[in-house]
Amino acid sequence: MERRIQMLADYDTGAFSVAALCRRYSVSRDTFYAWKARRAEGTADWFADRSHATRTCPHRVAGPQAEAIVALRRRFPHFGPKKLRAWLRRHEPCADWPAASTIGDLLSREGLVAARPKRAAALDGGRTCSPAATANAEWCCDFKGWFRTADGRRCDPLTITDSWSRYLIEVRICAPTTDGIRPVFEAAFRTYGLPDAIRCDNGVPFGSPGVGGLSRLAVWWLRLGIAPRYIAPASPQQNGRHERMHRTLKAETSAPPAGDLAAQQARFDAFRRHYNEERPHEALGQLPPRSRWEPSPRPFPEHPDEPWYDADHQVRRVRPDGDIKWRGQRLFIVPSLDIVVVTTAAMYASPRQNNPGLDILANFVVPAVRDSSAR
Repeated sequence: MERRIQMLADYDTGAFSVAALCRRYSVSRDTFYAWKARRAEGTADWFADRSHATRTCPHRVAGPQAEAIVALRRRFPHFGPKKLRAWLRRHEPCADWPAASTIGDLLSREGLVAARPKRAAALDGGRTCSPAATANAEWCCDFKGWFRTADGRRCDPLTITDSWSRYLIEVRICAPTTDGIRPVFEAAFRTYGLPDAIRCDNGVPFGSPGVGGLSRLAVWWLRLGIAPRYIAPASPQQNGRHERMHRTLKAETSAPPAGDLAAQQARFDAFRRHYNEERPHEALGQLPPRSRWEPSPRPFPEHPDEPWYDADHQVRRVRPDGDIKWRGQRLFIVPSLDIVVVTTAAMYASPRQNNPGLDILANFVVPAVRDSSAR
């Protein structure tokens, strides 16, 4: 700016021609005369830079469209520009809605975008992708981290989703025990049918620290013909789709928590309807999960068949303390499992691992449970 003032001051001395000044200050004649005209206007800051923004923008969103976008954002404060545009195009397909980037600019101008702190990019530790290609090929389940409601009571929400359609099957507050969550799964099975598999972590109550990692809940699944798929320890990214849903669930229902458990459950129920029927999902082409979801053709059996074994099998039921009796000896298998161990004298004559308990579990326990579910 000082060079502009000095250039015109040199011009006022009469010692320099316009051409000489333009060469000396490396500007064009048009630029010289533009600054001369600016000074002639008489403004005190004639030498300062002015905005280069256009005075008019023919394609700027304004009027009823802008009002509709802002109103929808206020209605769904957790919708980003892509989801807002998808929702508007689905409900008003005849209108010419602007691009997601333009909607984002409008939200910024209206002060409807909160700044996020920058975080360092996490290292990608690899993922175990689900092979699910149809609805009910695999469900995912987990407990969202517990928190306390305003009255101080602990809240443990159990969540169940369909891996392929992202359909949120259930969000239910219950005790994080086998007796607490089994009724929730049974109600889901009765309503929606049985999946082929369930992806979960290996902690209690889904898994157990015993040999084989099976819990009472997992054995029940196996008897129903449902395969438990355990993720690796401390690897939530292997259940990434489900964990991403937890992020949205927390933002929209528990920040801050409700006054009591009943009010919190009402929030979860409303969120489940919204998530399944209204909220666009980017992985589904901005369609809600309800558009891809369908119940399972496998009904929940009211009276599952009892396991059946050939006459040459020796059958032992695991006792409450986790062992069986074999040839006069007590062999520890795994605690708290209502399962049946099946073996034959010929196959068991020479244990391959020098550990009869491990040999029975590795070779006969799980196949026996699976056989019972198949029959």
